[in-house]
Amino acid sequence: MVAIKRLATVDADFTEKMDALLAFEAAADEGIERTVAGILADVKARGDIAVVEYTNKFDRLTAAAMADLELGKPELQAALDGLPGERRAALEAAAGRIRAYHERQKLDGWSYTEADGTMLGQMITPLDRVGLYVPGGKAAYPSSVLMNAIPAKVAGVKELIMVVPTPGGEHNQLVLAAACLAGVDRVFAIGGAQAVGALAYGTQTVPQVDKIVGPGNAYVATAKRRVFGIVGIDMVAGPSEILVVSDGSGNPDWVAMDLFSQAEHDELAQSILICTDAGFIEQVQASIDKLLPTMPRRATIETSLTDRGAFILVRDLAEAVAIANRVAPEHLELALADPDPWVSKIHHAGAIFIGHYTSESLGDYCAGPNHVLPTSGSARFSSPLGVYDFQKRTSLIKVSKAGAQTLGRIASTLAHGEGLPAHAKSAEFRLAD
Repeated sequence: MVAIKRLATVDADFTEKMDALLAFEAAADEGIERTVAGILADVKARGDIAVVEYTNKFDRLTAAAMADLELGKPELQAALDGLPGERRAALEAAAGRIRAYHERQKLDGWSYTEADGTMLGQMITPLDRVGLYVPGGKAAYPSSVLMNAIPAKVAGVKELIMVVPTPGGEHNQLVLAAACLAGVDRVFAIGGAQAVGALAYGTQTVPQVDKIVGPGNAYVATAKRRVFGIVGIDMVAGPSEILVVSDGSGNPDWVAMDLFSQAEHDELAQSILICTDAGFIEQVQASIDKLLPTMPRRATIETSLTDRGAFILVRDLAEAVAIANRVAPEHLELALADPDPWVSKIHHAGAIFIGHYTSESLGDYCAGPNHVLPTSGSARFSSPLGVYDFQKRTSLIKVSKAGAQTLGRIASTLAHGEGLPAHAKSAEFRLAD
């Protein structure tokens, strides 16, 4: 039997136990910090030469120059053309759904003109160039290519550069096919902190980007954190999370497998079930014990559930929703007989999966909304990746002669109040005598 923590809101120490359950310190490892700092400094100083050296060392390659590490569009097209029919159809269907959803996110500029002729507005422009980091080797995620690249292209990003490590020279054909479908412009077979450095600083071959998006290991996350400010980044994500809210009306096997779906990512992933029915919790426990031996990633799932998973018994659904809002999970499933009335009561979640047939895994691959979601409670203040992450908003201000008379006096008064006389004079010079 998998030993999963049991909590109940009726317990006197529930709050303390809940705090301990959610506590996660994503402290940076000092050794990783030093290594990444050194790699970034080296890439900034030596460019291509440093990137090639690190790539050969870490990925066991023998590249002589960066040109050897760039994959051309014909190779991407060949990867797409070489996919088995069913797999290509699935990839194309997912890409189509993701594109259709994100097309609705595009922001438009706007303006209005005041009575005196002053025009105010906002202009929307896409980023010029974006870098997309894609994990390689054992962790190959074509879904991440689609989820990051398609919104960028929908936003109108002019150039999308993908970096993907190829340990031992192994090129994942599904990842390259996804890059082809999503419209990636250039692909380099590089990874790790050196790839992040190349994108952030630019090299003789890799152009500097404006923003870096995409998941990676601890070295990649640390590198992204360090280059933020030189370039934009999407987020520094923590371990994956799922929280299932249940009224006991569902299939316990379905709930168990949904908990597995996040637990299999990582030993640090967190899977929580909040339920109003103690008997159903026991059924889910039985399903977990029955299904776990069938899972190829059994050890990872068991460690995740034992160390960070939990069953929480609540008095009613109102209490369940209050806890869900406190957790602010990356993925929230409303596994309820009548989920719709509860959706508007959820204020903090990366994505809400509504009803028994909406498994979180559909959101990961093909439902349409983005699977790049805020983790570690950051759904309280941040949102899923979207088209808006690849667009900039610029304010437009065109003041008429008449408007300058009104606004100039206001600005002059406030500037003098702040002790900034040049600001005041700048406005006063435009006032009519």
